[in-house]
Amino acid sequence: MSIQPVLYSYNLPDYTIFESSKDFDYYIGEPDDTYIVLGRSNDIEKAINCEQVKQDGIITLKRPSGGESVILSPRMLIFSFKQKSDSIQNPTKLFKLINTKIIENLSKLGIDKLYSKGISDLSIGEKKIMGSSMFSKNKTIFYHGVLNISEDVEIIEKYLKHPSKEPDYRKRRPHREFVTSLQKEGYNPTKAELTQAIENSILEIREEFING
Repeated sequence: MSIQPVLYSYNLPDYTIFESSKDFDYYIGEPDDTYIVLGRSNDIEKAINCEQVKQDGIITLKRPSGGESVILSPRMLIFSFKQKSDSIQNPTKLFKLINTKIIENLSKLGIDKLYSKGISDLSIGEKKIMGSSMFSKNKTIFYHGVLNISEDVEIIEKYLKHPSKEPDYRKRRPHREFVTSLQKEGYNPTKAELTQAIENSILEIREEFING
């Protein structure tokens, strides 16, 4: 009998914006449950602790974008946007632009020591608080990120294996030593404040697309 959990296609609310007819749209919200989301190229057996995931009944999804597997929970904030463009920027430059805007707006809430790390992470010091990924199709880019507000990093250790690929700044650290949360770092902005900061970032990025 297989111990693999059922693997579903990514179908969370933020993905509906990609299928809309709008040239630009975005979504910001909290997951309604705990999910595991595998990146496009992740192998389920290598990415997650299958027996534990199946035993606990954690819904497991696979997204069309790259990157490594992540946990989503109601104690995190997920945000996504789509933008149709005839000239899509190099992904590395686009990640840098997005991270710069997010850092600027989170800093206004008094959150400091924020850095853009790896390809698309945000960190407080040397610990990750946000991950993101993107893909493009039919001249449309779809970006989604997840910010850890207050989720215990032990849940990541429980369900995810060490990723097959990692950014240089991780330095082989296990999840519990690599990932943190805003709350754990002593920051307690309201969800309304965080949502507004992320929304401002997305709209500023939109302006960059319009103005070239």
